Formats: sequence, structure tokens, C-alpha cells
Amino acid sequence: MEAGLLWFCNWSTLAVCAALKLPQIYAQLAARSARGISLPSLLLEVAGFLVFLRYQCYYGNPLLTYLEYPILIIQDIILLLFIFHFNGNVKQAVPYMTVFVSSWFILSLQKWIIDLAMNLCTFISAASKFAQLQYLWKAQDSGAVSALTWGLSAYTCATRIITTLMTTNDLTILTRFVIMLALNIWVTATVLHYRKPITKAE
Repeated sequence: MEAGLLWFCNWSTLAVCAALKLPQIYAQLAARSARGISLPSLLLEVAGFLVFLRYQCYYGNPLLTYLEYPILIIQDIILLLFIFHFNGNVKQAVPYMTVFVSSWFILSLQKWIIDLAMNLCTFISAASKFAQLQYLWKAQDSGAVSALTWGLSAYTCATRIITTLMTTNDLTILTRFVIMLALNIWVTATVLHYRKPITKAE
């Protein structure tokens, strides 16, 4: 029973994450705009994902408990490039990419660095959600933000709470997923609240 639940949680999380950002990418392309998407939120999310992935690799945790993170990082980078494209300056992405690549190597230089970064990771990821919430509250329009993407993010947090409890039982990771679950649900509800009805041209 437990093995079956763990298998389902791991593989359903991977399946969901493989397509997690696709609704958001599609919504952005359909609107030909980055309206409603917070750039600081996305940058903080990538930073949080990067730290979390490096932490898991550093401590040799089971691959299936974090395999979705490289997929999520790639999808977020695609989203970032579209944001810069629709804002008219793709070259602005270069400094950010340089920082992210450098961070991957710096994080593992010393154990205390990766441990400190992981402790800060929850705050970084939470800050990314609050940045998106603040953006929505200010605009009172969810624009091209995909509620489906945020809803699926909530699902993956819920499954990762289960897999963490069944494998590593790492309190730091567990705390992160509980907080992220609550915030993802909050953002999803806010996106739906500010969704404007589509008016068809006659």
C-alpha cells in the first residue's frame, strides 16, 4: 500500500510538472503579452528551485523525490525569455542567467553555504508567491496568469509532502512544501478572483 502510494505520488508529480508551466506559456503566447506576470516573482521562483535542487543533489536524496526540479527550471527559463521578449529586451536576461549558473557552483563550495541557502530557500520561494500576489492585488487583473498552472503547483506540493514523509522525513523540506502549498492555493484563488470575463467580438 505505502509503496503504491509513493509510486503514484512520485510519478504523478513528474507527469504534472512536465506540463506544469505549459498552460502559462500558452496563455502568454495567446495574449502576446506578459501582463499580470510578476518578473520578480518568477526570478525568485527560479532561485528557490535552484537552491532546492542543489540541496537535494548535495545530500544525495532519492532522485525521484526531486526529479521534477530540472524540468521546472527549464520551463521557468522559457517563461522568463518570453517575458523579456514581450517587454522588448531579451538581452536583459543575460545577467540573470549568469547569476543562476554561477550560483549552482557556489552553493556546493561549503556545507554551511548549502545549508544556509536551503534555510533561506523557503523564504525566497514564499517571497516569489507574495510578489505575484502583490502584483495581482495592485493590478486587480490576472491578465495572462494561468490559474491551472498555480493549481497544479498546489497539487505537486501536496504530493511532495507525502513523499517527504515517506522517504527522507526532512523537516526543512517538509516545512517548505507545507508553506508553498498554502501560498499556491492562495495565488490560485486570487487569479480566479481577478479573472476578467472574455468578451467575444460580434
